[in-house]
Parts: sequence; C-alpha cells; structure tokens
Amino acid sequence: MVQVKSMIEWQPVILSIKVASISVIFVFLFGVLAAYVMKMVDIPGKAVLESLFTLPLVLPPVVIGFLLLFLVGKRGPVGILLTKYFDMQIIFTQSAAVLAGTVVSFPLMYQSIKTAFEGIDKALEDASRTLGANEWRVFWTVTMPLSWSGLVSGLVLSFARTLGEFGATIMVAGNILGKTQTIPLAIYFATESNDLVTAGMYVVIISVITFSIIFGLNYWKGKKVLV
Repeated sequence: MVQVKSMIEWQPVILSIKVASISVIFVFLFGVLAAYVMKMVDIPGKAVLESLFTLPLVLPPVVIGFLLLFLVGKRGPVGILLTKYFDMQIIFTQSAAVLAGTVVSFPLMYQSIKTAFEGIDKALEDASRTLGANEWRVFWTVTMPLSWSGLVSGLVLSFARTLGEFGATIMVAGNILGKTQTIPLAIYFATESNDLVTAGMYVVIISVITFSIIFGLNYWKGKKVLV
C-alpha cells in the first residue's frame, strides 16, 4: 500500500539548489580555464587531456563516484592529506556532493565554452593585440564577450546536470537526511520505501525546475537570434 504524507521535506530541494549553485561556480572557473588553455597552448598530449576532460560525460556516474571515493576517502591519497594537514574530511559531507556535481558537469561547461572559443574570429583578437592590449585584456574585452552564448549555455546545462546527479553523489556524500540528501536521493529512497506520493512530488519539483531553466535558456537564445 502506498504511504501518503501530508507534506514533503524541503531540505533535499534546498540542498540540491545549493549544491548545484556552488558546483556551477567551480565548473565555470575550471571549465573556462581549461578551454582557454586548450585554445591558446599547443602542448604534447593535448588529445589525452581533451579525452580526460570529456571522460566524466560518458563514464557511468557510479564509476566517477568510485574514483572520487578512492581519491578523497579516508584512505585515499587526497583524503589522507586533508586529514593530516587540515584535520578535515570531505567524504559524506555537502562538500562531497559539490565535488561530485562539479566533476560530472564539468564536461558540459568545457565543451560549451570550448566551442564558443573556437568560433571566435581570431582577427578580432589580433586586432585588439595590435592596438596594444595584453592577453588578459584581450580575454576579458574580446574573447569572453564573444563567447557569452556558449558560457550561458554551459552554466545552465551544468546546473541542470548537477541538480539531477545521483550515482556519484551517493558514493561520496551518502544519503544523510538533513545533511546530504538531494532530490534524486530523496526520490530513490522514497520509492524504495514504497512512498510513491512523496517520490512523485519530488519528481514534479525537479522536473519543473529543470524544465524552467532549459526553457529559459532556449527562450533567451531565440530572442537573441531574433535581435
């Protein structure tokens, strides 16, 4: 028999939005940096790096979670250093959820901004250099403004991806009610408990949020084309 609850807990919703928002900040920083370095520098093994950057997009999230658990777990190399020098651990905390969300959504940001960078007319950047602008100024006054569409797309898609992350999150953050339980985890465990009403309500909430941000992105792109 389906268990009916009068109301749902909003903590998973708030936490999911919080984790996705923080993850997007890291994804933006690392994604833009990686894409710009790949654009400007011709280094040996570039194809290998490109493959590594894209790997989280095709690997099962639970594999990503296992690898992160190996790295930041109590016996992992990063985990041991954090415990020894900072007396802290990431595993089974909200920071672990942010880490998982950042890793799985990074390829979306990287690919979006990389494509945007590649679509810029190099003559415009060269013209700016000719006028005396250094690389930092060229980046902020020419490269980034011309990549705005790809940047926004990457941020929105990364946010949506992190919001729905399950496999990697449960491996490194666990399902601690009131601490690390996100919407996907709440849906899974509510369904496992045969509480289909609560699970269904969470499904509606995350679907509405995700649809809204994707619709907003498409609407913005449509308006931009018309203008």
